[in-house]
Amino acid sequence: MVYLTTEEAAGYLRLGERKLYELVANGAVPCTKVSGKWLFPRAALDRWLESGLARPEGMEPMSPPPIIGGSQDSLLEVAVRDSGCGLALLAEGSRVGLDRLVRGEVSIAAIHLHTTPDDDEANPVAIAAEPGLFDAVVIGFARREQGLLVVPGNPLGISGLASAVAKRARFARRQKGAGAQLLLNSLIEREALPEQAMVLAEGICATGQDLALAIRTGRADCGIASRAIATAFGLDFLPLVWEHVDLAMRRRTYFEPATQRLLGWMRGAAMAARAGELGGYDLSRSGAVRLNR
Repeated sequence: MVYLTTEEAAGYLRLGERKLYELVANGAVPCTKVSGKWLFPRAALDRWLESGLARPEGMEPMSPPPIIGGSQDSLLEVAVRDSGCGLALLAEGSRVGLDRLVRGEVSIAAIHLHTTPDDDEANPVAIAAEPGLFDAVVIGFARREQGLLVVPGNPLGISGLASAVAKRARFARRQKGAGAQLLLNSLIEREALPEQAMVLAEGICATGQDLALAIRTGRADCGIASRAIATAFGLDFLPLVWEHVDLAMRRRTYFEPATQRLLGWMRGAAMAARAGELGGYDLSRSGAVRLNR
């Protein structure tokens, strides 16, 4: 992403710097502050300009492709398929999905972030801090149980994260920016565990399913993923936390027919039934608006 200085942004928008500072002070223009200086993402400025464009009747803004990017989730895969919403899935991790949403490369990002002390509010806080998502909506999808996946029978006798580190268990890793990796980093920090003492299995797992396969085939001893994935791969599961999986999108995407079809299915009995079959889901806040910027 290209960031413009105040002088460059003022020139790009054909405004005086004083007027630009007024817009910044009023929170009316997408920007971010680094080391005391304002920076303006050019792509976000373009979308900001487009949002205020006077359009002749029938002219619509360009829509992002009908793709849900971000985190992989077993129940979300079922919801997309069974709802018939027509959306595609591109599971690359929460941070990558969020970046694609900002750039207009996906319609929705499935996220579970762990970048604040309060994990319950981490997703809305992260979206609210994105200057390029000034028109964002965050919809709760589900809370899900995350934990350590271990070999059936738990031959190493692992009882938790600290135990796994102490027993020199080989940890399967997710890519940087994946929600599960952010969670692992957060838990290590909370428990004051020496990160350098962790034994890391070779390779990077692109999804929770890849991580489970690494454990199942003996390439790793443990790793963080959901209870649903542990069940699907026949692995033992040691619960650690419940987390929010949310759907972030632009406001206009919320009203698209595909999105409404998905949200409608989420409110039905089929969603609850499938969540029960998969295990490790709490739907009490499914469909709730968690942020509306």
